[in-house]
Parts: sequence; C-alpha cells; structure tokens
Amino acid sequence: MIPVYDVIVVGGGHAGCEAAAAAANLGSKTLLITMDMTKYGQMSCNPAMGGIAKGQIVREIDALGGYSGIIADKTTIQFRMLNKSKGPAMWSPRAQNDRARFTEMWRETLENIPNLDLWQDVVTQLIIKNKIVSGVKTKVGIEFKSNTVILTNGTFLNGLMHIGPAKIQGGRIGEAASYNISEQLFDCGFKMGRLKTGTPVRIDGRTIDFSVLTEQKGEEGHYKFSYLPGTESKLKQRSCWITHTNKEVHTELEKGFEDSPMFDGTIQSTGPRYCPSIESKIVTFSEKEAHQLFIEPEGENTIEYYLNGFSSSLPWGVQLKGLQKVKGLENVRIFRPGYAIEYDYFEPTQLNHTLETKIIKNLFFAGQINGTTGYEEAGAQGIMAGINAHLKCHYTKEDFILRRNEAYIGVLIDDLVTKGVDEPYRMFTSRAEFRILLRQDNADIRLTEKSYKLGLASLVRMNLLYEKMNLISGIIEFAKEFSVKQRFVNQLLIKKSTAELKQSVKLYDLILRPQISIFDLIEYIAPFKTYLGKVPEGRRMEIIEGAEINIKYYGYISREKGLADKLERFENIIIESRFNYSEIKSISTEARQKLEKINPKTIGQAKRIPGVSPSDINVLLVLLGR
Repeated sequence: MIPVYDVIVVGGGHAGCEAAAAAANLGSKTLLITMDMTKYGQMSCNPAMGGIAKGQIVREIDALGGYSGIIADKTTIQFRMLNKSKGPAMWSPRAQNDRARFTEMWRETLENIPNLDLWQDVVTQLIIKNKIVSGVKTKVGIEFKSNTVILTNGTFLNGLMHIGPAKIQGGRIGEAASYNISEQLFDCGFKMGRLKTGTPVRIDGRTIDFSVLTEQKGEEGHYKFSYLPGTESKLKQRSCWITHTNKEVHTELEKGFEDSPMFDGTIQSTGPRYCPSIESKIVTFSEKEAHQLFIEPEGENTIEYYLNGFSSSLPWGVQLKGLQKVKGLENVRIFRPGYAIEYDYFEPTQLNHTLETKIIKNLFFAGQINGTTGYEEAGAQGIMAGINAHLKCHYTKEDFILRRNEAYIGVLIDDLVTKGVDEPYRMFTSRAEFRILLRQDNADIRLTEKSYKLGLASLVRMNLLYEKMNLISGIIEFAKEFSVKQRFVNQLLIKKSTAELKQSVKLYDLILRPQISIFDLIEYIAPFKTYLGKVPEGRRMEIIEGAEINIKYYGYISREKGLADKLERFENIIIESRFNYSEIKSISTEARQKLEKINPKTIGQAKRIPGVSPSDINVLLVLLGR
C-alpha cells in the first residue's frame, strides 16, 4: 500500500534537499524522489559554497534551521571571508569543499530525518485535477499521492549538453535528462523558456606545474557558515592557485570558434552574464590580453582540479590545446572537457511569494526551474518552498514570507516573482537596498526566532541566539560606561596614526574611531580583557566582532532601519485581486499590462514592478481611499 504524503519533493539537488528536510522537520510526511541517491546536493559546477552575497544566503539558510551551512562547514578544505577590506555589509563567507564528502554528508543527513522517505526514480507526470496537484507518476509506473508537490528539477528538464558540434541529452554529464513535465506544464498554461549555463574543464593535478603559479591559501580563524558549535571541518586544508590566459591561449581557442555552438546559432538561449564562457570573454573583452583563472581542488585528497574561469562549449581538442598555452598547464591532461547545457525554466512571475504557482494550486517551484543559478539561491528557495508547502498541508492561514529588509532570501524571491528573469539570476549585494541590515554576521538575529516560532529552528539555536544577543549588548554597555585613561592607550593611538587623548574618554568613543579595532584595545585595557573573558571561547571572535560592528556602524544601521520602516507601510497595503487593472485608464498602458500580469500582493510589490511609475502608484492609492 503506497502511503499518501503531505509533501512530495521532485529532485535531490540543493533546492530539493533543503525543501524535503524543512518539510519533514516541521512534521509533514515527506517523500523525496531523485534519479540517483548517490548525488544528493551534488556540486554540479564548482566545489564551493558561498561568495559575494551567496555567503549571506548560506548563513540565512542556517539561521532558519537548514543544512547547507552545516554540511559546507564539515566538508570545507578552504575558507575565506571575501571583501574584508570593505565594510561589514559587504563581507561574504566562501568555502572550498570536498565535492564527494559534501554529497555523502547530505545523504547521511537526509537518511536520519524522521518523516522523510527517499525514492530513486524519475517523475514523468504530475497528477493534476481541476488545477490542483495531488501527486506524481514515475517512470517505474508508480503513482504517489500527496497534498503538495515541490518541483526542483535543476537543469534536467529537457536538458541538452554541448561540447563543440556534439550534442548530448542529459541534465548533467553522465546523467539522463527529464522529459514530459515541461510539456505537461506548458499545456496547463505556464509560460516557459530556455536558459543556458556552463561548467569548466576538470584537470589532472599531477600534470600542473604549481611552482610557477600564485598560491591562494585559506584563512585561519573563527569564520564558518553555521551558527551552531561543533560544525568545524576536520579535513586537510588545501590551497587554490591563480594563473592567467594570454594572447596565445586566445588565438588557439579562436581556431575553434567556427565549431562553437555559442557562435554558430546552435545555442540560442541566454547564459549568465556575470559568469561568461572563456570564448565569450575573448569576444566581449577583445581588448584584454589576459583573463584570471583559479585552479581549485575538488577534494581533500583527490588529484582532480576545477578550472574556475574557463567555462566552455568549444570542441574538447580545442579546449585542451588552449589550456596547454596557459602558464603552469603546458603539460596538462584533462579528465573531462567543459560543456554548456540548455534547460527549461518557467517564468517566476507565475509564482506567489510562497513559491506556490498561481496556475496550479499546491504546486511549488524551487531552484533553477525558476530561472536562477547557484547552489545557494537554490537552497534558499528550497527551504522556503518546504516551509510553505508544510504550512499549506496543515491549513495554516499564515504564509512564511521574508521581506526585502529581512533577508537576502526575501530579496531573491521578491525579485523573481516581481521582476522575472531574462538571464539566469544570481544574487549580488547590489541587489539588496538594505544590505547594511542584511549582514552575514546577524542572519541568526534576523531569522532564527521567526523559524523557531514555526517549529523549524531548534531550542538549541534559540538559546545560542539569546546568549549571543545578551553578550553583545553587555559588551556595548560596558564600552559606554568604562572610561579609558590616556596613559593606557596613547601608545596604541600613535601607532595607529590617530589623535592622542588629552583626557579620559569612554571606551565606546575609542571603538568608534575607524583606525582602531576592538581587538587592538583588548591588549591595552586589562579590565576590558577581563570582562571579555566571560565570552565562550568558541564564539569569542563572532560575538566581539558583532559588538564592534554594532558600535562602529550604529548610525548607518539606524538610518537604514528608519528607511525600511517608512517603506514597510506599503508592504501592509494589500491590493491582490482588488482591481481590474485593464479598466483603470488613469494609469499608463505599460503599468496596466504589468500589473495585470503579475497581480501584486501589496502596494510595496507594485512599486517594484519595472514599468510601474510613482504616478501609477498614486492612482492606486487614491482608488483605495488613501
């Protein structure tokens, strides 16, 4: 007898794993169906998590009670905090990971979650009646019934790979594509399109001359993704290496352009602008004589390396000859060439902020099916879809939606459902208007209590959060009350090229100086060092750093909070389905069309729709009697 599930998740990538884990941990009876149970959370492209803005997302997933941060921490072979030379709003954690250990740990994690069943198969059809989904059919011929379904198909929907003139059907090298679902959804009225992404060549480390490359070591310190203790990696740490292309490389690669699917019209779908193929870079930036390449280890002990910056769909022989002109790679051998892949996606403006589709009830989309790219963006959508599918199953009236001033996840989803995509979407810090509030250090302060109230984040997380907040507040209060005499710190101030003290000042005022770090002062002010001794050693750096950020950036944080509060009132004015926009002649034609298409939930969302002007918003407010 096949059981009826609350939630069925289709696809075991980063979105699917987080979705299934969230729904099951919240108490829903959940089934995760994937083609290959050895590939959970597979790192299809580079073996790394985090990066600019993406690292903030991983910390937010962790703060909500997800697993991406924990698994990334435990499989890290190099960790770095990017953008440390800039303000803390820009700091972004990034980890190099052991690819094999990462997916193994995801499987181990999923297998130990109560309420979660696993099934290896291919979903070929959704069971839909009266525009409500009620289950799936698989290639084996089994029908699984459920109250909700989450599709997280990645690049597998009608996936087609390109290596020069060769075309290979599949969702990832060596793995079959998924068919029929796209066609069924199209017949249901969904608007769809094709996007492209690519992945670089994998090279044999035994054939790399590291002696002529620039070594890039990881950072030693307290940084990691998860706010939980005990998630630190025990793996051997490894370096990355930097080299560059040159004119000879470009000339060699250009010989294959006539056979490149990028240029002969074979590939017509849009690829990621921020991560172009090497052939695209040569054409677009023809004035540049060199492009930076990062040689990244695939694991703790493997000889396989990932060549970041060398995505390509050129014929494999052309890729190899070009590589052999790169400094340090003159004798290189490859394990497999780079390739491009085209796949189906569905316009994300057809989604609600819960990631439930507007056309079919109880059906949720998460990950690349929504036109995004990146493990982190996928995991974020997955955990949100999993939470909201659970809430839908248990007839909870409240949806779980994060706003733009609450999380990068909120920015991500709002961008998708409000603006749509015309290329694979990737998160950047520049997309967030409140990035001083959305720092990587305070994701737990922003999100953990919200998740705890849902029942997802654990009591352990909440206790850790309370401890952190109390300790940070205590440090700030101590700094405001403690006076520092000039004789104790003037030597430090001279060393740091900042004005000496003429009289005693509060410690708080010293910390405000941009030249002075709170960590400098600890060594010069014994009572302060003693006070900080009560901070648990394992969290010491995180908490002291958090206090310093709150002191130094208090004015900026307060100003941004004030701006966010002013805009918040627009998020509370509900307009969904209140207007027949086609009949409102006092707004522009473009605004009528966009508003009718998206049917925004609030005035705040309507304001963010491209083509809707402030005067159009004013008309809506007047019609609402505001």
